[in-house]
Amino acid sequence: MRLFNSYTNTVEEFKPIEDNKVKMYVCGPTVYDHAHLGHARCYITWDILYRYLKFRGYDVTYCRNVTDVDDKILKKAEKEGKTPTEVSQYWYKQFSNSMKALNTLSPDIEPFATKTLGEMISIVKDLIANGYAYEADGDVYFRVKKFSRYGYLSKQPIDQLESGARIEVGDLKEDPLDFALWKRDEKFGYNSPWGVGRPGWHIECSAMSRKYLGKTIDIHAGGADLIFPHHENEIAQSECANGCKFVNYWLHNGFVTINKEKMSKSLGNFLTIDDMLKNYDANTLRLFILTNHYRMPVEFSDEALTAAKAGAKRLTNAKQTPINEELDITTTDEYKAFVEAMDEDLNTSKALAILFDLATRANKDEKDAYTILYKLGTVLGFTFEKAGLSEDDLKKGVEKVSERLGQTFGSMEEILELRKQARAEKNWDIADKIRIALDEVGIVLKDTKDGTTVEGK
Repeated sequence: MRLFNSYTNTVEEFKPIEDNKVKMYVCGPTVYDHAHLGHARCYITWDILYRYLKFRGYDVTYCRNVTDVDDKILKKAEKEGKTPTEVSQYWYKQFSNSMKALNTLSPDIEPFATKTLGEMISIVKDLIANGYAYEADGDVYFRVKKFSRYGYLSKQPIDQLESGARIEVGDLKEDPLDFALWKRDEKFGYNSPWGVGRPGWHIECSAMSRKYLGKTIDIHAGGADLIFPHHENEIAQSECANGCKFVNYWLHNGFVTINKEKMSKSLGNFLTIDDMLKNYDANTLRLFILTNHYRMPVEFSDEALTAAKAGAKRLTNAKQTPINEELDITTTDEYKAFVEAMDEDLNTSKALAILFDLATRANKDEKDAYTILYKLGTVLGFTFEKAGLSEDDLKKGVEKVSERLGQTFGSMEEILELRKQARAEKNWDIADKIRIALDEVGIVLKDTKDGTTVEGK
């Protein structure tokens, strides 16, 4: 298996530190607002890596943190007259619901920053003791120039970084490049050897990664926007505190863009996951993201999502037959081709082509085609259950048919009974109007020997 390592800028053979065990850390959310399509791209991407590593037989420990202490959370709390804990707990629950709706697997470990303060303070104390950090009136800063490899991940020479660095009013830094490990905060802070304060953002991930995975880990992943300064700073403080290499493979996913601009809350051009799921199901969003290589930018457009919706339907509407549990999938040509694609730095577009071919063959009743499609599709996180309908969906359907036929119906059962009667009397006009009206709100009628069922598209 080969992966693109952002640290070396090359595709490298993946070799875990310990046999087949993989320690994987992903930078998680700062919980203060809705998760957006950019978050979906990030966490679906690393969900795929997690699923695929396990599929290939690795024993994976996946840790994804939750940042529940941060400037943005504090501002939200002040604005809404709530405590920071109330804000972070509410938005963490919303984030978790969004991730579940996208069918991402839960990480094995999901630590909260506020529960790891002791470890953060311990690392900062070590950095001060070793001369890599200094206290200044309740703040603690890291001495960037003492770490000779600073800038290597982001490929920015130190002199280039210096030209863009500046000191904010109130900073007591020795050097403009130095970054905060601990911030004085007497209003929302926690007790520490340097007074009441709270951790800097970067130290949080170093502490949580070390506590739950160890000093050196196999994979650290996240969005490309985190390369600098977040991941650069993580490397500096972790390697100086621990005296060893921090991460063997750095992996980064590309941005989601709208009109060629990165989607972000600061630009106000973000689309929330919850809003997207009102119009597109999880399979569609996943396909939209996986059609492009994970390191490349993804340009959002209605056209792209419409195409993804059609593609997802091709997969999930493939003719379903009982799963052949006795089939050894590893002996099939499709498995070998799928693994070859995914082993080459997660080439999901190539893997999807294999799934589409299997869907076509399943529709032709080719033996075991659906079994292979199901098993490989699940590795990419697709679900093959037919979409269920909510009460709200059924209500919309009833309203649409009532509008189309000019009469009021109280339930879907009434509509199905009318359609059954119309078909028996060969009144195809009424039957067609019902079918077309329901189709317009995403409801499909399926006639079987046991009766008529209603399903989502």
